[in-house]
Amino acid sequence: MKARRFESARFGLFSAALVVCVALTTLAASAAPYAAMVIDARDGKVLHSRNADTRLHPASLTKMMTLYIAFEAVENGEISLDTKVKISRNAAAEPPSKLGLQSGQRIALRYLIRAAAVKSANDAATAIGEAIEGSEAAFARRMNRTAKALGMSNTRFKNAHGLTETGHMSTARDMTTLGRHVLYDYPEYYNLFSRRSTSAGIKTVNNTNRRLLNAYRGADGIKTGYTRAAGFNLVASAERGSKRIIATVFGGRSTATRNAKVAELLDLGFTRSASRVALRKPGRPDYIGSSKGAGKTIRVATAVKKSLRPKLRPTAATPEEAPAVVAKAATPDPTIVAAANVIEHDIQSALLQAQETTGATLASVEPEPTPPPQPKVVTRISTAGGRHWGINVGRYGSRYAAEKMLLKTALAEMATLDGSLRKVVKNTRGFEANFMGLSKETADLACRRLQARQITCYTLGPS
Repeated sequence: MKARRFESARFGLFSAALVVCVALTTLAASAAPYAAMVIDARDGKVLHSRNADTRLHPASLTKMMTLYIAFEAVENGEISLDTKVKISRNAAAEPPSKLGLQSGQRIALRYLIRAAAVKSANDAATAIGEAIEGSEAAFARRMNRTAKALGMSNTRFKNAHGLTETGHMSTARDMTTLGRHVLYDYPEYYNLFSRRSTSAGIKTVNNTNRRLLNAYRGADGIKTGYTRAAGFNLVASAERGSKRIIATVFGGRSTATRNAKVAELLDLGFTRSASRVALRKPGRPDYIGSSKGAGKTIRVATAVKKSLRPKLRPTAATPEEAPAVVAKAATPDPTIVAAANVIEHDIQSALLQAQETTGATLASVEPEPTPPPQPKVVTRISTAGGRHWGINVGRYGSRYAAEKMLLKTALAEMATLDGSLRKVVKNTRGFEANFMGLSKETADLACRRLQARQITCYTLGPS
């Protein structure tokens, strides 16, 4: 009997403690300052704002910036989606919400991105920052550089996840700006934010925003956030017909009341926005790159001295040399010729733009006279200056398919492949698509950038 009374008393104390905890959480959330912002995403026009420039705790809205930089790093070849990230003790020790990563564990970057975007996992966010910049402090500095470049003038980041920290502040206006950049700067990744659940490698995770996604017609993202200091925050976007609205709320009292308020603001946005608005995407900032040294922006400080277009090799050769140097050309494929003309046009356009920007005289890069059609093509190139390396972008069943892939890749990655030789090599297994005449550094960089675009690539050594 005594044991039963004791168990009953324990249950009563537990229930009372639970009520107190819930009450304290509700009280803290209700005390968080309220702010809101609504814009027409198509042109950035403000449709509603309240306390939009008040600096408040952003909570996990912070992860939009963490993910923005991750997308940027992948696009610029700093890191690949398939890179195995080693989890540090610092990342593994982050409090919930978390994926449950263990110190020393290795996991692909793509799963960390999914966990941060969908589950809002703090351990995944920290691991992303450490993988890109080496430490969370260095990553926070990059977050602040990027925020400044995006025009987020009232934002200061101290960490990659958004847990409350002195000085880690933002505004409804700045977070709305960031949400719009995520939407338009990296549309290929935006679908992450609308997934109700997704595989994060070690487990399937559910979306923290699934209630609004399920309840509001047209909603397709993007990020929730909650801490006691911040209250319940949300940046949401919805599309109906030709209209797209972004609404931001800081300081909601609960998930339900926050979602109701966001739905009200989205309705207000759809009502106030014009039916026909010209799409004016926000300008993407200059690529800042990693402070570790990889992927830094290269700026040309002097005038271009010579043409960037590779000159044709002489086709005249002695009878003894001809078999080793040249080969009989097939009838040019119209698709390949057209693509080659596009490459030449893009190079000339870039040079003319450089001339307009710097005011430099580029007399030496005027278009050369188009040479008459040649019956032969060069199949061997000089290896002077350490350009002994190449890259392979796949094996194909026909020469045409290999040549088509080479031209497609050259158009996609002109920055590193300009000046290389496109070469198809036939072997018993098919037709290898190769770029030759690269330095080791250029070949490595080209492969990293192509792999970041999900294009198969591996380097070919001097042998």
